[in-house]
Amino acid sequence: MRQRPAYKANHQVYRADTCDTLVEAAQRGAVKLEALVRGHYPGRPLGRDELPRVKSVGFWDAAGPQDWGLDWHRNEGLELTYLESGSVHFATQSATHRLNPGEMTITRPWQAHRVGDPNVGPGRLHWLIIDLGVRRPDQPWQWPAWVVLHRRDLDRLTMILRQNEQPVWIISGEVQRCWKQIARAVEADRQGSHISHLTTYINELLLLMLEMFDSQRVSLDVRLISTQRSVKLFLEELAGDVHRLSHPWTVTEMAEHCGLGLTQFTALCKQIVNQTPNHYLTHCRIHAAVRMLRDSRGLSVTQIAHRCGFSSSQYFAKVLREHTGRTPTQVRLATD
Repeated sequence: MRQRPAYKANHQVYRADTCDTLVEAAQRGAVKLEALVRGHYPGRPLGRDELPRVKSVGFWDAAGPQDWGLDWHRNEGLELTYLESGSVHFATQSATHRLNPGEMTITRPWQAHRVGDPNVGPGRLHWLIIDLGVRRPDQPWQWPAWVVLHRRDLDRLTMILRQNEQPVWIISGEVQRCWKQIARAVEADRQGSHISHLTTYINELLLLMLEMFDSQRVSLDVRLISTQRSVKLFLEELAGDVHRLSHPWTVTEMAEHCGLGLTQFTALCKQIVNQTPNHYLTHCRIHAAVRMLRDSRGLSVTQIAHRCGFSSSQYFAKVLREHTGRTPTQVRLATD
């Protein structure tokens, strides 16, 4: 077992997180995990000379609600994360946030933080952890040699990051594009085949962050925010209103309900809940049906199937088994 890095401050000793809950979820197929790592972190190992001081770079992709989260923990390096789709709670000791797509978090080395409340939801979350050699509060940050920003720029970036009290930032499309390039390189890498790509993209990310800090402003497309809000409200209504689920929705009809075209609605749905509209609708129907099987013993399976929008009890039983591995009767008996 590798010794985890430790940090000493105020007579306390803290050790780096092991991400055990993420490892367990990935092993049972609940979440897709792609990462290049060194040390105790989960993922494919980086070679000795590949991106020195990078402890972990990668992403997870959760298609549905999860039964795990990353409770309060610390990492030995500067940790950056970017939420591409879905929604997840993120907390530091000073504030709690509900991250939305297009937002990035910044935590300093050994800063306590939590992901999930207590569990994470569906979504695709990217991250990068760089060990800057900090083991005591008064130690200077030591960037790896492959970070090629000019010394003046790197010093300014370091000063801003060390003094940063804003853990969540709305980032531009250019920064999001850079994160996605990093993810593609991680996923494609085999035994160092994409290290040059990753070196380039991570340097670009750091430079774009410096530009973001220098500008102190991130321009927002108000129309996009308004449109995203309307889709999010509609999806929340689907999840919470069984009467809406009984309607025989088509994707085109859902898009029209939100005043959008099919392509834009589908893209926003994927961004908000990390699922296609049809997959999300089926998920909501199954969730509601399971709840009714447990709580409404006076209703037959056929009645529940129709109330939740399934065309027949046979089709409902088929979909239920695909999603839960159980029949309607087994779901009911499980609560007896």
